[in-house]
Amino acid sequence: MNLVTLMGRLTRDPELKYSQSGKAFTKFSIAVTREFNRDEADFINCIAWDKRAETICEYLRKGRRIALQGRLSVRNYEKDGETKWITEVIVDKFDFIDYQKSDTEENDNYEHNDAPESDPEEFPF
Repeated sequence: MNLVTLMGRLTRDPELKYSQSGKAFTKFSIAVTREFNRDEADFINCIAWDKRAETICEYLRKGRRIALQGRLSVRNYEKDGETKWITEVIVDKFDFIDYQKSDTEENDNYEHNDAPESDPEEFPF
């Protein structure tokens, strides 16, 4: 099984690009704080495709937090006669953690009150 789950902050603004076949993609990295030493972080390269890439580029900026799930990919290429290796996460799912509307968006004052309150007595466990 190849499954990666991460939460971190974008290290730079994501940029939407297109492959030779016309597919949208974005490459970005996130800083993931280490659990036992908050002063250190790991910088993880990520790539998102198609609608995921478009959404990430539209709504996220440097410093914003993202939670993502994907798969680890290791690939190589030749440069100046040397083999270079790249390890990155291919993003399958993501959530914005601290999304804030931009100044150009209207504030619709939406409240998440659609779900009825649950009664703890209703649960069988």
